[in-house]
Amino acid sequence: MIKNYRLYCGDCLNILKQIPENTFDMIFADPPYMLSNGGITCQNGKIASVNKGKWDESLGVEANFDFHKNWLVACKRVLKSNGSLWVSGTYHSIYSCGFAIQLLGYHILNDIAWFKPNASPNMSCRYFTASHETLIWARKDKKVPHTFNYNIMKNGDFSSDFIKKPNTQMRSVWAIGTPKANEKTFGKHPTQKPLALLERIILASTNEGDLILDPFMGSGTTGAAALKHNRKFIGIEKEKEFIEIAEQRLQNCLNKL
Repeated sequence: MIKNYRLYCGDCLNILKQIPENTFDMIFADPPYMLSNGGITCQNGKIASVNKGKWDESLGVEANFDFHKNWLVACKRVLKSNGSLWVSGTYHSIYSCGFAIQLLGYHILNDIAWFKPNASPNMSCRYFTASHETLIWARKDKKVPHTFNYNIMKNGDFSSDFIKKPNTQMRSVWAIGTPKANEKTFGKHPTQKPLALLERIILASTNEGDLILDPFMGSGTTGAAALKHNRKFIGIEKEKEFIEIAEQRLQNCLNKL
């Protein structure tokens, strides 16, 4: 059995220094949102703490921006000239990431609104219910064409997305539910993304055999989507707990394949 993935446990800045430049065809990054501030959220219909861990605590506006700029610099070095970058976030982080992306000379292609039809309610009843996240899609070099599988996005089966009608252009609002129970068989991450979301990203912007990086891997959703669609994957994660979940999950993917 060919093991088309490799996982690293550690800080992505330290590990990316060891990887040659121009290595990856695509990078998907879901960096910490820096929203663990002692507030409340809803989990399974009950009030719960919004805190996710030390890694998700805000360092302050300027320090948060420096953090995002530093990992984006590191990712640009290892991204191929025709490669593209996806960054996911909420309002806590996505604007810092977007500003850094522009400062560093990436070329923004689209911003995607990932709409969550089954989003958790707002427990405070003082704000609109947060029911979307933003994805920024950018390429490394404005002058070098990027991969976009237009026909797959137009004609593929995306019946689970009630916004996407058959045989029409894929639009920039995607209606995809939060992760299913079977995606958490080996454990879960507090900001885990649904497999369907990563599958769409990978099918849109990579080709079979491409090498994909996730520098904030979590429980390995990007890797699971990559292996399912015959891509190769490298994941980096600081927390050993999530490395172990991802290893089990990706090995299970290979067994099924």
